[in-house]
Amino acid sequence: HHCQPRLPFADTPRGAMAPLAARRSTGLAAVAGALGLAAGSLQALSRAFLALSPSSPPALRGLATGSTLAGASVDVAGSSDVLAQARAALLARKALKVDLTGKVAFIAGVADTSGYGWAIARELANAGATVLIGTWPPVLKLFEGTLKKASTNEARKLDDGSLMEIAKIYPLDAMFDAPEDVPEDVKNNKRYAGVGQYTIGEVVEQVKADYGKVDILVHSLANGPEVTKPLLETSRAGYLAASSASAYSLVSMVSRFAPMMPPGGSVLSLSYIASERVIPGYGGGMSSAKAQLESDTRTLAWEAGRKYGIRVNTISAGPLKSRAASAIGAGPGGKTFIERAIDYSTNNAPLTLPLYAENVGTTALCLSTDLMAGVTGMTMYVDMGLHAMGTAIDSPAYEGLDKPPMTPGSTN
Repeated sequence: HHCQPRLPFADTPRGAMAPLAARRSTGLAAVAGALGLAAGSLQALSRAFLALSPSSPPALRGLATGSTLAGASVDVAGSSDVLAQARAALLARKALKVDLTGKVAFIAGVADTSGYGWAIARELANAGATVLIGTWPPVLKLFEGTLKKASTNEARKLDDGSLMEIAKIYPLDAMFDAPEDVPEDVKNNKRYAGVGQYTIGEVVEQVKADYGKVDILVHSLANGPEVTKPLLETSRAGYLAASSASAYSLVSMVSRFAPMMPPGGSVLSLSYIASERVIPGYGGGMSSAKAQLESDTRTLAWEAGRKYGIRVNTISAGPLKSRAASAIGAGPGGKTFIERAIDYSTNNAPLTLPLYAENVGTTALCLSTDLMAGVTGMTMYVDMGLHAMGTAIDSPAYEGLDKPPMTPGSTN
């Protein structure tokens, strides 16, 4: 992955054979070099690179071209080339290390370990972020119980072998901004009994009191009560409910979380290709809601970028057989909507490899770091390239033609 979390600089590819002492020297030199740049001191920068071991990677050994690394002194005054090369090396080292220690991430819409939201939470935890989760109140206790089971340990396992810790789980119903928005039937619903405050505004205030800030905000929410109905048969209430839960909830969350997000903070949501292409079976106004989400992403990027200095992006993710997606139900032939979507993708996408939640998780990690500091207002496709296709190669129209080869490593 381009954004491997907390990868030690010394463990660069083919560079792991360097002695431990040399690797420590390299790390200290890198830190000193960074401080030198920050202070604007060329002399400090030159002294930092003097400490580099001869066993350091070749790219670093060549930094001081025209100077003698082994010598007692190096004249770098007026040498813009040396400074430019040193700066490039420091940026290269930064690209190899993603450390989110001290960052607070709030992921809304996680209720199990099978979906994209969980994968994003895991990658952020891998990089050292403090992970907070917002879960729909009716499934809160079930989710908390699942996390306590030994069978969940594999899903919680991080790259270093430790188990992902969720700092806190908040009940969150993104249909409501404030207590006065909650209708009586929800207030009196036993599934909401005893969970505490759960509207967006109330949760934001709790997070502010508990942690003081949020650096990374992830919107992994979508719900359409009439998703199995064609748009022609969708009621006004069903259509508006899909828009409220799946699109306006992002607007509400950004407007309330942004004031406590430091400049450079990242907001990320999850979309689907149905926002711009016809996907039969994805009904109930959900395609409209995803189109709204992507449009709002661009507008929020402008407004929140100018007002708060934060970035707003969305990932258009390919089909994944998560628990939520499987709930859409089976159609004729016994296959569920998501099973058909996955089959179509693997048959027609440029990459015929299976899409895993981790693919979206690592992309979200990159978008949430300073490595993507110049990226905002974007819809990032993580779908094995399916969005680029204008025709289906498994169509009867292609019968009689040579079948295109499958991507190497494909199992289908």
